[in-house]
Amino acid sequence: MYTLISGLYKQWTRREEYSVIILGLDNAGKTTLLERIKSIFTGIPSLPPDKIAPTIGLNIGKIPLHDKKALVNIWDLGGQQELHSIWEKYYSEAHAVVFVIDSTDVARLEQVKATFDKIITNDQLEGLPILVLANKQDVAGALRVEQIKDLFNPIAVLLDARDSRVLPCVATSGSGVRDAMDWLLVRVEHNKVNRPPTFRN
Repeated sequence: MYTLISGLYKQWTRREEYSVIILGLDNAGKTTLLERIKSIFTGIPSLPPDKIAPTIGLNIGKIPLHDKKALVNIWDLGGQQELHSIWEKYYSEAHAVVFVIDSTDVARLEQVKATFDKIITNDQLEGLPILVLANKQDVAGALRVEQIKDLFNPIAVLLDARDSRVLPCVATSGSGVRDAMDWLLVRVEHNKVNRPPTFRN
């Protein structure tokens, strides 16, 4: 009897867990974005931008999903070129990808495009929602979202029917972050038939 009750309790109390990976070149604002996401969804103040150091390895954040019956793990992976080789180790467990672009870094746009192309053509990420965030929109001279869409349209063809979107944001202030994450989290849940969540008690 105890075993039955214990089993039922575990079944009732277990919750879904999803994993989102944040990718992009170094200095795109990925860690600042993660801090802002944690602040928005948990109410815990984020670190000031000037206190955030470049990521060596990864940073992890956890946020509740909707009614708190599900949890989202967010992995911010280091963007330095020498760290790109470890990104693939996280692909098989990911339920969505956030790709952050520094809208002011025009000099590295070709590198950004090549990096994005390599990510979305990886078989392990097939069918996953892809959110591209055009960060630093508050800086004078930053590329607008429409310009970034035009640059990435040839690559976007490779996404086929996959849920994907390019949205503006300012990670330092949080502008656009809530709307972007709300869009992504809805897609993650809708896609659980193709990429089921893990379960934790």
